[in-house]
Amino acid sequence: MAAVLRAILGYYFLVFMMRIVGRRPGKQITPVEFILVFFSGGLILTCTVADDQSLTNALSQIVAIALAHYLLVLLRWKFPWLSKIVDGTPAVLLEKGKWHSDNMAAMQIMDDDVMAVARDQGLERLDQVEYAVLERNGQISVVPVE
Repeated sequence: MAAVLRAILGYYFLVFMMRIVGRRPGKQITPVEFILVFFSGGLILTCTVADDQSLTNALSQIVAIALAHYLLVLLRWKFPWLSKIVDGTPAVLLEKGKWHSDNMAAMQIMDDDVMAVARDQGLERLDQVEYAVLERNGQISVVPVE
């Protein structure tokens, strides 16, 4: 039972740490899903190569993590403030030609990252971009000037 409790505490600790570290541009996976995938894989790895080679123990831990994840999803849905803590909020990186340097520094985003996304949308110059926003899932959204 102690291993299951350690697994749940480890999961919540990793969610917390991911929020501290911040987001980088990525594809569709959210930080919580990223943690769930790698943490679960680590649990299986532990039962296969570590001293504790109990498959039952590893599967119990994975079930506990899945339930902890489900509970976190329900709590995020019920309490929007918790969702803001766990998932974060969108951050404006560029607004009407003005870079938001404080947001960019906090999220470790460079202007070249934003312009690369803009170029993917066929925008070649900064004056063609109205807004650039780092979304909650780590993607950068670029809104062109109309």
